[in-house]
Amino acid sequence: MTKEQIEKAKKWDLLSYLQTFDPHELKRSGPNEYCTRTHDSLKISCGLWCWNSRGIGGRTALDYLIKVRGLDFTEAVETLCGSRAPPPQERPKPKPPKPFALPEASRFPTAMLSYLQGRGIHPELLQACIQAGTLYESRKYQNCVFVGRDPTGRARFACLRGTRDSFKIDVEGSDKRYHFSLLAADPSCPRLAVAESPIDALSLATLVKRFGGEWRDSHYLSLGGTAPRAMLQFLHDHPHVTQLSLCLDNDKAGMEGMERLEAAIREVPELAQRVKLIYHNPPPKEFGKDYNEFLCAHIQAERMSNRKKVVEHQNSL
Repeated sequence: MTKEQIEKAKKWDLLSYLQTFDPHELKRSGPNEYCTRTHDSLKISCGLWCWNSRGIGGRTALDYLIKVRGLDFTEAVETLCGSRAPPPQERPKPKPPKPFALPEASRFPTAMLSYLQGRGIHPELLQACIQAGTLYESRKYQNCVFVGRDPTGRARFACLRGTRDSFKIDVEGSDKRYHFSLLAADPSCPRLAVAESPIDALSLATLVKRFGGEWRDSHYLSLGGTAPRAMLQFLHDHPHVTQLSLCLDNDKAGMEGMERLEAAIREVPELAQRVKLIYHNPPPKEFGKDYNEFLCAHIQAERMSNRKKVVEHQNSL
């Protein structure tokens, strides 16, 4: 090596080196800061780098190749001068996906029942879900567990909803094509209503019951958001469904989601011909943005009306 080669190698800062030879290794961690994908604690900022977990650092790419990548001085200089190919970066092996497993159930689902009834869900629907194995309370933390099953009855999806706070999460390994659903009494029922969350789906069925209808005359499906995959899978698995009611939230995301769901059906020729009635049916905005808020507002108005009637009756005595 010549002095010129060494001086040339020393001019490489680490950020420029990685941008040139290994851009995939760079990951932005702040407005003016990067880290590497292999080592999250190796920070690059203001022309310096520091591997915090090891307590070492430097300014140049030469330092990095020697201290982090383990090259000797000659190999590092040759790499930076272009006479040697950059050494391959060892990527961490991706963790294998965790197999799906339902959380352990509590023997006494009192927290779950109290929470969902407090949200206005009718006890009859809760019992139907418990018997179908699509709803239970987890032993740990007493969360509501909403289960999605495929046509064979196998559990393929589960999401947790906290009974004491706003905690929400999907169980790892869940197949999002099979979300929580409440099935009609007749398997060949042609009607399906879709909502964003399991509680909204249960709220739809509860409202039907409270308004004097028969909730078992329709299927109800939670999408887990506004994506169409759970709806498309349900329509594939239930070929008798021809009437679809889109009951997403009455906000921008919900409105755009309903347009996206309708477009997803049009893109599948078989569904475009079969599903002929598509309703955009968000809840009335004056009663809240979603169907659970609508249900709770309806229950509150009903209670106030009943109290008023009691007072009027007492005054007439």
